[in-house]
Amino acid sequence: MPVLLPPALELFLDLLRCPTCRTRPLNPDRGALRCPVGHTFDVARHGYAGLLTGSRATSADDAAMVEARSRFLAAGAYAPLREAVTHLVADAVSEQPTVVDVGCGTGYYLGAILDQLTGARGLGLDTSVRALRAAARVHARAAAVAWDVFRPFPLADGVADVVLDVFAPRNPAEFHRVLRPTGRLIVVRPTGRHLAELRGRLPAMITVDPAKEQRLHRVLAPFFDGVVTEQVEYPVTLTRRDALDLVAMTPSARHMSSADLADDHPLPDQVTVSVLATAYQPR
Repeated sequence: MPVLLPPALELFLDLLRCPTCRTRPLNPDRGALRCPVGHTFDVARHGYAGLLTGSRATSADDAAMVEARSRFLAAGAYAPLREAVTHLVADAVSEQPTVVDVGCGTGYYLGAILDQLTGARGLGLDTSVRALRAAARVHARAAAVAWDVFRPFPLADGVADVVLDVFAPRNPAEFHRVLRPTGRLIVVRPTGRHLAELRGRLPAMITVDPAKEQRLHRVLAPFFDGVVTEQVEYPVTLTRRDALDLVAMTPSARHMSSADLADDHPLPDQVTVSVLATAYQPR
């Protein structure tokens, strides 16, 4: 029996474009999406649309990473960060905006933004089908699409009021293409102090490149001007379970050995959350 098209996905049919044709629209067809020349894309029973074609990304979050992220975020440690991101988005847009969350994960930030902005609609893009299952259910006005940020987005030009990028890879040219001229790009990234206590105990964790800010400016400068930057920094008390989940939900999990996370390996009971959140306007 074909899957019915999720109502939230129907909200985005005017924005979506066939990833094969690049310019043709996608229309519902017996629970799938089809372009006028016949390219067809499945809508999973979990509610997200699978638009990826060809080879798939090998770095997508697996089930264990998504489960760890869901537990950690539900515990509230990143709630102040989510609130700061939500306010930054709300200050940057007018009524009923369209928000595209690139590397949306489980939709933790997108759901809060849609709660705050009455009438807004949100589209989450991610390569992890496990994460997209949650993102497709995070809000009645949130849709989710399987997509790789490094490819041209399956979206029409100038359709987004906000492109949100929280701890995710970046594609500046595509961000610029899909944003309206009055839109905003919101980029959230860690500072060198982010989770420093945890990295001090686990040297195998991925570190923050000291040149990260310079590289970010260099890749965004041809397309965007910075409008405002907010620093969000605060301490978080962690249980051991929280600390393990915090490691397991990030790419650092792939670099950890069983000895690193053994019961007798001490982990900090408090860490520093430290990020920069910047709103950019298109050039």
